[in-house]
Amino acid sequence: MIEAVVFDWGDTVMRDFRTCEGPMASWPLIEAVAGVEEVLRTLHPRYRLALATNAVESDAALVRGALARVGLDGYFEDVFVSSDLGVEKPDGRFFAAVLAGLQLPPQQVVMVGDNYANDVRGAKAAGLWTVWFNPGCGPTPGAATDHDVEIDDFSQLEAALVDFELRAAQTDAAVQADSGGSLPTGGRP
Repeated sequence: MIEAVVFDWGDTVMRDFRTCEGPMASWPLIEAVAGVEEVLRTLHPRYRLALATNAVESDAALVRGALARVGLDGYFEDVFVSSDLGVEKPDGRFFAAVLAGLQLPPQQVVMVGDNYANDVRGAKAAGLWTVWFNPGCGPTPGAATDHDVEIDDFSQLEAALVDFELRAAQTDAAVQADSGGSLPTGGRP
């Protein structure tokens, strides 16, 4: 069962205007990525939502400040920032810290992000379900197959989560049958 959905911040939840300097919370113009507020509103009652970012110039308080400016702060129960954790995505220690903060095993967590190396490969290596948010419909890097699902619009995310729920239930049932009725703990099958 999927319990939490973790979103990347820059260019997944909030537009990253690369010409701006300093913490996003102090930028003169900030805006949410198209469609993200609607999907957060839909998912919030059913899943624990979190944010995980490699933001260099923002800590969790500044990230929440930027989210508040566009009305998204109330959707996220947790905010994990590399500057607070002392390690960046795609390092497995980053995702281990996120999972520890969520108090969930990786097979119950989905990572949604636009950066293939940091968000998708890192999360997949840590055992999380992965959604590659690819709004520009760019080519998959190399022969990469690390993502479980690719979406180009947030209207597709809810269906992806339903698919994960079905796949997880089927896997759990098969593992339970093979193990004589008890489910193992730990990483995602």
